[in-house]
Amino acid sequence: MGQQKFGVDSAACDKIAREVSELCKAGVQIGIVIGGGNIFRGIKAHQSGMARTPADHIGMLATLINGISLQQAFEKIQLESRIMSAISCDTMAEPYSWKKALTYLKNGSVLIFVGGTGNPYFTTDSAAALRAFEIQAEVLIKATKVDGIYNKDPIHPDAIKYDRVSYSEVLAKQLNVMDAAAIALCRENRLPIRVMNIFSDQTLKKAVFGENVGTLVEET
Repeated sequence: MGQQKFGVDSAACDKIAREVSELCKAGVQIGIVIGGGNIFRGIKAHQSGMARTPADHIGMLATLINGISLQQAFEKIQLESRIMSAISCDTMAEPYSWKKALTYLKNGSVLIFVGGTGNPYFTTDSAAALRAFEIQAEVLIKATKVDGIYNKDPIHPDAIKYDRVSYSEVLAKQLNVMDAAAIALCRENRLPIRVMNIFSDQTLKKAVFGENVGTLVEET
């Protein structure tokens, strides 16, 4: 969405593509789980009276739109990528396969995972955690417009940013950076989470190479 209020911002896609390309050239393997909230949010439609299952189905389709948009940004800079979908849409994305995903990563392709988990009632946060485990990721990066996790909404001037916080504290204090199921899955499998602002210059690169940016969620 970038600086827009709705839809896909090509400048935002291009920025992400350039930073991902730089990481790939450094030998980093990358899988991207993409959301669809810039187009449609299933939970809001449900609150407005739509049944939850079809509302979530529409949200899954929105992730496909975003996935294709991001892939086109990759194509412009000749970065090899694959879209893998948890929902059936064979003309636009190939079905998700764990073994194929690992092969693509090994061959240097960036993976774009769309369709969430393929199930209603599960967010793309949960999808990100699942895919991270399946592709044997070393870290799960939650890319947002906020520069980390705060003890309250950062619009408040007295909000305090965490540099490091435990999974249990995130859950106990309901810090709401990711849904509780995703946090619990990461805690169970001891997968660190780095929460950062994707639009800050070079933040993604710094996060991947272990610099102290954003907030790190892990066991303390």
